[in-house]
Order: sequence, then C-alpha cells, then structure tokens
Amino acid sequence: MIRLAAVADIHFGADSLGTLRPHLAHLPDQADLLLLAGDLTRVGDPAEAAVLVEELRDVGVPIVAVLGNHDYHVDQEAAVVRLLQEAGVRVLEGDGVVFNVDGTRVGIAGVKGFGGGFAGACGSDFGEPEMKAFVGHTKAAAARLEDALRRLAADVRVVLLHYAPIPETLRGERLEIYPFLGSYLLAEPIDRVGADLILHGHAHKGTETGVTSGGIPVRNVAQPVIRRAYGLYHLDGRAHPDPLDLGVV
Repeated sequence: MIRLAAVADIHFGADSLGTLRPHLAHLPDQADLLLLAGDLTRVGDPAEAAVLVEELRDVGVPIVAVLGNHDYHVDQEAAVVRLLQEAGVRVLEGDGVVFNVDGTRVGIAGVKGFGGGFAGACGSDFGEPEMKAFVGHTKAAAARLEDALRRLAADVRVVLLHYAPIPETLRGERLEIYPFLGSYLLAEPIDRVGADLILHGHAHKGTETGVTSGGIPVRNVAQPVIRRAYGLYHLDGRAHPDPLDLGVV
C-alpha cells in the first residue's frame, strides 16, 4: 500500500510560520511521500518560500512539488525553486522522479500546467499571437508531461499538477473562469500513457474528486477544498484504482 500526503494552495507568507509544521510532526507514521501541488507562496517572494522551507525541514519523508501561478507573480520563481531544492524538496516542471517504497517503484511526473478550457468551451491556438501563445503554452506543458510520464520506470505512477485536467473537480467554481483553471489538454497525455492518480490544486471552490475519460482518478487537493492540512490517498498498485481518501486535520 502506497500512502501519499498531498496539499495545494497553502499560500505561505511571512505570517505563516508555525501553521503547517505541527500537522507534519507525525507524517512518517501516516505517509510515504508528501506532494505539494502548487501555489506554495502568496506572490512568489523568496522570503515567503524561506518561511515554508522552515516548516518542511526534516519532516521525515521525501517531498515533491510543482509551482503554481502565485509562485510566478513577482518573477522570482527560479529563486523559489532554488530555496526549495536546497532544502531537499524535489520541484518538477516537465520531469519526473522515482522513489522506492517498500519494494514498489513510485513515480511522480509533474508540471504546473496552464489554462485553456475543456471540450465544448475551450480556446484554440488560432488568430492573434496572444491567443496562440496562451494555448500553445498549455500544449507545450502537456507535451512535457507526456514525455515525463513515458520516461518513468515505475510500478505506480502519479501525476502532480497545479491546473486542473478535467472539469469535474472544478464544480463549485463559476463556469466563466473554467478556461483559467485548467485544460483538457493536460488530461489527454495522461490517458494515453496511463497513471494511477492525478493530483492538482488551483480551484479553491472546486470539488475534491473526479475521474478522467480514461478512468484515472483525479483529486483536487487545494487546501480550501480538502479543508485540512493535507489529504491522505492510498494506492495499492492496481491499474487505475479508486484511491482510499483519508482526511487528516
């Protein structure tokens, strides 16, 4: 049984010190890995990331993260990544990492992703260069994700995103902003290659559970959605299992 702890949209700032650390005290007893699905900071200030790093130090399990849109706001994302990696957090952007958990190879493929919308209400890379750039950015992210998934030599494969790959986990958000919360382009390569679980954040008013058209479980782990320090998701390595969700306060 693979035990994953996951959360997104923790939006750390200077006043966040001590808000997460107490909940991580016994994490090794509950999870094998901690996955952070973006929006780790409020505006991407390295000082905010430094506060988070102190919370994550010596938690006792490997930590994997992707950045979110908030982490890019002040154009210091490289510094944010550097701080996290210096603290031992593996930050993914179109690549993957494999861990051995009690003899099972657990692979994580991650990319921030981007928007564009979903079938019947989506943008296309046609017309103005701005529109081509918008949709093209998502297509490029999806291509990097597919490559990362194909290169994972793992028994269990988990996809870590910030933006949503399906509309189901956005339910509760206004329909008008769906194109800015995710894209079907992110789900297509995952369904082609296969995975056991997809985790994302970004949609604070969304829904926790969903599934891709190919039958892969999706979980929106934005903290305002799961309403706890992190969610626990158990996988047993079967093809496309329904993960057992266990809440932790």
